[in-house]
Amino acid sequence: MATPKTKKKLFRNIRNKYRLAIFNEQTYEEVWRMRLSRLNVFTVVGSLAIILVLLVTLLIAYTGLKEYIPGYPDGNERRVMVRNINRVDSLILEIDKRDRFFQSIKSVITGEVPPSDEEENNNSVSGKPQKVSFDKSNDDQVFRQQVEEEEKYNLSVLESSEKIPELNQIYFYSPLKGIVVKKFIESEGHFGVDIVAPPGETVLSIMAGTVIFSGWTVETGYTIMIQHNGDLISCYKHNSRLLKKSGEKIVAGEAIANVGNSGELTTGPHLHFELWHQGAPLDPTGYILFE
Repeated sequence: MATPKTKKKLFRNIRNKYRLAIFNEQTYEEVWRMRLSRLNVFTVVGSLAIILVLLVTLLIAYTGLKEYIPGYPDGNERRVMVRNINRVDSLILEIDKRDRFFQSIKSVITGEVPPSDEEENNNSVSGKPQKVSFDKSNDDQVFRQQVEEEEKYNLSVLESSEKIPELNQIYFYSPLKGIVVKKFIESEGHFGVDIVAPPGETVLSIMAGTVIFSGWTVETGYTIMIQHNGDLISCYKHNSRLLKKSGEKIVAGEAIANVGNSGELTTGPHLHFELWHQGAPLDPTGYILFE
């Protein structure tokens, strides 16, 4: 029974409150006072010690003060160590070359045939080459079937050996249904058609392909360009928002942007659409129905 009482008494003594006061020596007037306990003193002192240790550790770890610690190399010593390591590697290579040279001379003197470079390379490889099995796993076969099903009707993954049909035999999706307010005029530098539609209307891809540009320009605003098979490139300009990024694969008729009024060369919500073949502009109205 003495042990629990001793513990309770010790705990009570730690929590007992004490008053620390400062008096004026002349007038005995109390100038400052503070109530505290031993537990509070231990807590504050311990916390300050931990914080001080952490601050000193961080100061040494992330500043140049660590170089003043005995046994820690400074910058010059580290550079010398790296240089010596490189020199040791070079010396090992030179010693290996010298040993092989001496072995070759010894073989010639004793009448033996020096080993060729191929034999040395074979001897340097430990063990016999292992046979590698290229059998398809079940997971690999399932993944291949899934990819083949997804890309079966994707025109952008046709084999290069397949013949691309003529332009008049290609079915183009209409990028936007609307009114063509300005036609293709190559002599005036207008290499496409302007199609008026309500703001926010969805713009579609005319064919499958790969996005080669998706971003902002000062004159054309939000612009997206798609590379198709048959050396065809389609351009969609003055959009309010782009739905695809550069490098993405696009299927025919997929949504790629929204109609807007972005850029300096625009007077209202519309889509400026261009169609290029082998670096030359084409009149889109000859291949696509917009209305």
